[in-house]
Amino acid sequence: MKIETAEQAAPGRTSEDRIRVTGNAVIVLDGVTSRRPPDRNGGWYATELADELAELINDTDPLTDVLAQAIANLVEAHGLVPGDSPSSTASIVRWTDETIDALVLCDTPVVAFGQSTHVLEDTRLADLRSEPDILAWKNEPDGWWVAEAEPEAGLRARTASWSRSEITTVIALTDGVSCGVTEYGLFEWEDLARMPLGEVLDRIREAERGDSERRRWPRFKIHDDQAIARITTSGA
Repeated sequence: MKIETAEQAAPGRTSEDRIRVTGNAVIVLDGVTSRRPPDRNGGWYATELADELAELINDTDPLTDVLAQAIANLVEAHGLVPGDSPSSTASIVRWTDETIDALVLCDTPVVAFGQSTHVLEDTRLADLRSEPDILAWKNEPDGWWVAEAEPEAGLRARTASWSRSEITTVIALTDGVSCGVTEYGLFEWEDLARMPLGEVLDRIREAERGDSERRRWPRFKIHDDQAIARITTSGA
């Protein structure tokens, strides 16, 4: 596998996105800050979760089980409390000789390219954006799920599996990059399979600077952290 990555923090801050590459997987996380405790922000949680996942991942266990165990390990090690802890989105791409497996939890999609394009995304948070108290729906059965202090979130992730022979390229990306496709319309998914990754990030930043008042694309922040990983199979 050929693996390329690109990351860029939002201007004036330290990135809370994380990428880990192992011998058989790529992990992409987007840390989400909580109000308390102040020394454990989303970047801290994403770092800890990325390290746990890199240790636990193997060729056979379901990715949902791996994520659930990683969350459980962090809860035990750090005394994390549901609803009062930092959290993180998650995406994992794992490969064997026969398959490519993917997991997505919250808004960090995975897209696989072959004869057709396969988009694995978790839209449950976006589907509830109109709710007045969106946090009340976090990690609830009819709500949206994110990695935090409830291991069941891992079991609620979206997954997919493809034959390795049918896939040429896979990307995993945080919403600071996927917005270039899903919100800004700067690219098609297929563009991200072949463009230089640094150019992708720069073009998104340029578009956001041109809409600094957030009128064309209403959004919570002018800029978000950016992280993308691209995996190209040896036969591509």
